Formats: sequence, C-alpha cells, structure tokens
Amino acid sequence: MSLIADNISFMARGRHLLRDISVSVEVGNVLAVLGPNGAGKSTLLKVLSGEIHAAKGTVTQNGRKIAAIPALQLAQERAVMPQAASMTFPFVVRDVVALGRSPFRKLSTRQFDQRLVQRAITLADIDHLSDRAYPALSGGEKQRVHLARALVQVWGMDGAKTGTSAQHPDGVEVGSPTTSGRFLLLDEPTSGLDVSHQHALLAVARREARENGIGVLMILHDFNQVTAYADRVVVLQKGEMVAQGFVDDVMRPDLLSDVFNSPIRAVPDPKGGAVLVSQASIRNRTK
Repeated sequence: MSLIADNISFMARGRHLLRDISVSVEVGNVLAVLGPNGAGKSTLLKVLSGEIHAAKGTVTQNGRKIAAIPALQLAQERAVMPQAASMTFPFVVRDVVALGRSPFRKLSTRQFDQRLVQRAITLADIDHLSDRAYPALSGGEKQRVHLARALVQVWGMDGAKTGTSAQHPDGVEVGSPTTSGRFLLLDEPTSGLDVSHQHALLAVARREARENGIGVLMILHDFNQVTAYADRVVVLQKGEMVAQGFVDDVMRPDLLSDVFNSPIRAVPDPKGGAVLVSQASIRNRTK
C-alpha cells in the first residue's frame, strides 16, 4: 500500500514546475522532501494529494489512480496539512479540529469523533486554545490546530467498535475501520513554530508512521530535522529530481552544497553523530 507518483510532470504558464518525477510514500515510513525555494516541493505535494493534476505521468493511491477515486474516499485515506490555511469564520479551535472528521460523518458517532478530537488537541499541545476563536491565533498556533485537524482525519475509524449495534446520530450503523493505506502530507509543517513545538510536531508525525502505519510525506528546510525524523529523502532542484534514497545516503555535504549553492559541512556532535551546518554560519560565529 503506497502513494506513488510515476514519472509525473507539471507545467504552469509554459514552464515546467516538475519534470519526470517518480516518488513513493510508503505506509509506516516518513519521506522528507527537501530543496531550495522554487524547487517544486509544494507542487509535488499538491499533485500527490490530488489538488492539481499532472500534465504527464500518473499518481496512484493504494493501487488506484487518484483521478478515479471519489473525493470522499480520497479524503478518508489521506489528510493534508497545507503550508498556510485561510479561514476567516470565527470558529473556535475545537470546531476547526473537528472539521477533520467530516469525511466520516456517515460512519462515525459523535462520541467517537469527540474522543479523537480531544486526543488530537492534546497531542498538538493546544488544550489551552480549544475554546479560543481560530482567527485570533498566532501563525504558529494555527499550524498546531491544522496538525490536529489532519490527525483526526488520517486516524479514520481506528479504534471504533465494530460488529455492534452502535448507531450514528442519523441512524447509520458505525462502519469498520478502513483497511487501505493512509497518508499524511505535511507542507512545511514547522513554519512559524518555536523550536520545542517543531520537534514535538515532527515526533508526532514519526510516531504516526511507526505506531499507526501511516505513510508520511513532509516538506522540510532544516537538514538536521530531515536526518532526525525521516526514513527516506527526496531532493528537488528547479523541478527536477536530484537525489532520493535513504537519509544517510542522500544527506551528504557535497550534494547539499551543490543543490543549495552554499558550502555545507558535517560537524561532529558531542553526543554522537554529526550536525549539518553552513560554513558561512561557522565563519560568522568565529569572527
């Protein structure tokens, strides 16, 4: 079970934003997408999510072309946390998180939905914001709200009681959990977050892959977050694939220096391993 882009290309205004890209998001694994600004990272995520359609190539989710999957089923199998979400209605945070349960309204019960919403609110560390108006939040707080919304969506019907007479409030019997692979797509999820919440968010994403078998794709800019939380990495540059593979094989200073047009070094970490840093930042600290 996987989410696969096979030799896809995407054009806008006569210019290739993606050219001949093939990637696979596997259940139980975290795939990081890395690259300079304008490399095509967000475009790739949008194509994989079905938000936009490739001009060439195919995208399949659990063996089916996403163009042929009904929108409701697509929403039941994958959740997207966008880079920026615009919402001006004065919903309180708890209600925004609950929007993630919309694809399951004919399968779930209100009690089950509320339990998942509270679990996600706690994981995203927004308990103290749950009754606040969403538009009044800071950018980082909104990011955590949308993480919680994506989590309650990607959890689907996991943990629901089946084979019982439990009924939806509208009289529909509670459905069984989906057996399809599910996917969580995160577009620059750490943007606007302080360091503590960045690591907390990435740890949640990694735990969802490990413990719940979710296939996770996340667009990141921090080299060391990639090495700490991802299993595999894709590196894009000007819409083309530069490298992909296991993190240790791809996250090399020579490759990253070329892609980002800046000298990158691996500096020994006193606690073990190495930290990837820009040589320019080293020089600035030693002046």
